[in-house]
Amino acid sequence: MSILVVKIPPRERLMPGRGDPVERTASEYGYVLSSDGLAVGSAGRCAPALLPKADTVVAVLADTDVSWQRITLPRAPAQRLRAALVGVLEEALLEDAEALHLAVAPGAAAGQPAWIAATPRGWLAMHLAALETAGLSVERVLPSAWPDDAPLGHFSEPAGSDGEAPPLLTWADADGVLTVGLQGGLARQMLPQWLATAARWSATPTAAAAAEAWLGAPVQVLSDDERALQAVRSRWNLRQFDLAPRHRGMQAVREAWRRFMTPAFRPARWGLVALVVVQIVGLNLWAWHERGEIDSRKLAMQQVLREAHPQVRAVLDAPLQMSRETELLRVAAGKPGDTDLEGLLSVAASAWPQGAAPAASLRFEPGRLSFTALDWGPQQIEEFRGQLRPAGWQVEEANGTLTLSRAPAGRTS
Repeated sequence: MSILVVKIPPRERLMPGRGDPVERTASEYGYVLSSDGLAVGSAGRCAPALLPKADTVVAVLADTDVSWQRITLPRAPAQRLRAALVGVLEEALLEDAEALHLAVAPGAAAGQPAWIAATPRGWLAMHLAALETAGLSVERVLPSAWPDDAPLGHFSEPAGSDGEAPPLLTWADADGVLTVGLQGGLARQMLPQWLATAARWSATPTAAAAAEAWLGAPVQVLSDDERALQAVRSRWNLRQFDLAPRHRGMQAVREAWRRFMTPAFRPARWGLVALVVVQIVGLNLWAWHERGEIDSRKLAMQQVLREAHPQVRAVLDAPLQMSRETELLRVAAGKPGDTDLEGLLSVAASAWPQGAAPAASLRFEPGRLSFTALDWGPQQIEEFRGQLRPAGWQVEEANGTLTLSRAPAGRTS
């Protein structure tokens, strides 16, 4: 299942001597395309309309574009949760709460501590609109780093630098996410505490040498593309509240399918395939067994026909031929059958309505007995028909004449 990771460029910051930065979409977006979500298949930069197609599209934000707050999640209905979050975070946020987009940590429970991610709402909505205008349906928006029990530090060059600026360090652990410059005193002050943990250290190729010199230990080289692809494995999704996808039902189906196609569900997929194969094999074996039973019964019926009527040479339809031969023997023996006149009279007499006058006239045809019933009411006719129907007889009425005959196969009236 292919995954396209679109890297949202870092937001412009206030610079000395410059006016306020103008929010605008990017002419090009960096992207990572993977066929399995584990390895980078291809990567590059291009205009939104030229981004490659994939089964799943996600967007990843830079470390510096997401801030984190830990609060006790308020108890509020889903439609009022954001307003409740604003009320709790209003004093802790550096920007106007209404200008920020908020997202709740996955699996957060009301009344329990939870992490809240915050990012500029208008800026993020602008980039999402640009991607969707280009025909891309962004299912999730992910942070590059998030609070986690497993601490990690990642060194990278500042956005827009020429490679000579000191690297930035993004540190993430259970206490939050922090991005600092290596030249500042805070990073040097926190270093002993960070080294005391079993942290994973990584760095982009251009920042690796400076990171190892500052850290005094080797680091794993991890490109921006590989790190962006790693973010796909998190459970975070910042597309919540007013930025949630419109088609939530399809989104849920895509998300469930995406998770099902991940390596973690490979045993389940193999088990499902094995179950389907077993079912198909089992059904075929059962069909083969039933076919054998049917063939054996046909052979038994043919054998009975040959033993009872040796004169029959070619067996085409054993039940029908048996019935015909038996009927010929009955006629030859002079015994009346159910569809003879005597049999039909006996059947009619068994259900004759009480108090009804004898039939004024009778007419017999092979298998059919007709008689007049001018003085019968609708209730008497229905009672007569109802008594004979369970035995396989049908009664037809036309112009005061009732016709009794055997009901065709499959009919009960």
